[in-house]
Amino acid sequence: MQNFYTLVVVVQVLSALTIIGLVLLQHGKGADMGASFGSGASGSLFGATGSSNFLSKSTGIAAAIFFGATLALTFIGGHRTSSVGVMDNLSSVKTAPAAASAAVSAVSASAAGQSNQIPK
Repeated sequence: MQNFYTLVVVVQVLSALTIIGLVLLQHGKGADMGASFGSGASGSLFGATGSSNFLSKSTGIAAAIFFGATLALTFIGGHRTSSVGVMDNLSSVKTAPAAASAAVSAVSASAAGQSNQIPK
């Protein structure tokens, strides 16, 4: 299960880096706005939209992979069993002070008994 968790984390990080790279490589629609006011590129304000190109399709695929990996991590995190938790040691912590106080009282009682036997 740990290997699968590690694999999903690696896939998620790689898809996130891929999304970042693809978004930075894409040509923004706002860049054509100035050119469309007099250059005759198209009749619309932001230029012709046309069909999506390879970069936008790749970004959509990488986003789908990222969301799938995120859902898988959520599922794994919710069903993950831990062998040792914080509350597992609670019972030993409660008995440890009682045992320690019993040992201290036994030592102090034996020391008190020995102090009476010391000649003056």
